[in-house]
Amino acid sequence: MATDYYAVLGVRRDAGQDEIKKAFRRLARELHPDVNPDPKTQERFKEINAAYEVLSDPQKRQVYDLGGDPLSPNGGGAGGFGAGAAGFGFSDIMDAFFGAATGQRGPRSRTRRGQDAMIRLEITLEEAAFGTTKELQVDTAVTCTTCNGEGAAPGTSAQTCDMCRGKGEVSQVTRSFLGQVMTSRPCPQCQGFGTVVPTPCPECAGDGRVRARRTLTVKIPAGVDNGTRIQLAGEGEVGPGGGPAGDLYVEIAETSHPTFQRRGDDLHCTVTIPMTAASLGTQVPLQTLDGLEEVDIRPGTQSGQSIPLHGRGITHLRGGGRGDLIVHVEVQTPTKLDPEQEELLRRLAVLRGEERPSGQFAPGQQGLFSRLKDAFNGR
Repeated sequence: MATDYYAVLGVRRDAGQDEIKKAFRRLARELHPDVNPDPKTQERFKEINAAYEVLSDPQKRQVYDLGGDPLSPNGGGAGGFGAGAAGFGFSDIMDAFFGAATGQRGPRSRTRRGQDAMIRLEITLEEAAFGTTKELQVDTAVTCTTCNGEGAAPGTSAQTCDMCRGKGEVSQVTRSFLGQVMTSRPCPQCQGFGTVVPTPCPECAGDGRVRARRTLTVKIPAGVDNGTRIQLAGEGEVGPGGGPAGDLYVEIAETSHPTFQRRGDDLHCTVTIPMTAASLGTQVPLQTLDGLEEVDIRPGTQSGQSIPLHGRGITHLRGGGRGDLIVHVEVQTPTKLDPEQEELLRRLAVLRGEERPSGQFAPGQQGLFSRLKDAFNGR
């Protein structure tokens, strides 16, 4: 291996893409011809460009790590199955017979669509019920303003590749057991683009984009739930070469509420009242999503009963209307009585004929959550 590209950039062999990019940018600012016109420095600048071209491309880097040189005219294969002295491989046979590489592909564009991005957004139950508008701080790739996405340093431009003459691919004739076979493959010098960038932009290292933080305003519709994703078209990562941006997805994460539990578009809560209030009836104030309301507890209400407040739940995401608010009643039995209270209860028991109640027995019944709990506990 003639050149140690890792040593040229001054990075470890296991360096990540961010570390490689930072090292290249630092050296490019020091060795750029506009800053240092010395001929030796210009040669050094070409070396770091070549090193970055190889190490920033996962496929080229893999070829290089295996002992090949992806910048050599013949592709620099490291040798292996199907690779002979003339560089003839299985892919060459497929290209020759099926015309996959017969010079009809042409140069590929440097401009490609960017990737989609996703960000989580926490909202309250009230915001989920009625909708809201949020401002988001998003870190994504944006078009480089220094080179306007072209990837070339200011004052320079991409040049036609002198190896493939702008075609993006090169052809060669090889000898094999089938005879002479002409094959075409992407140009190793321009990587199939048909053009090369002799002087990459020092700001974006030739990628045509940089990372930046920007503020977006997102409208959250009423009725969203945990895991709901809102698509913002064209607000994702800008593509290489200043290509069109991908989409940004905002995933909703609803925070827990101190009073209500959400089940679909219905809300549930539990109110605990004393035994006397359940017997005589009362009204209990409840702060709903719509304001303060009185929950009517009718006389004789039993523990476990539920009281629906229609239309006080979550707005339906699709279609009109809202869910309900279900208030579950829990009757609290006193555990400590003073003598006077105990005497009153005994007199009440006598009046109701309940001094020695026989009780009413029936097969045990469990709610859904109790049955699930017992199933998990192996009962």
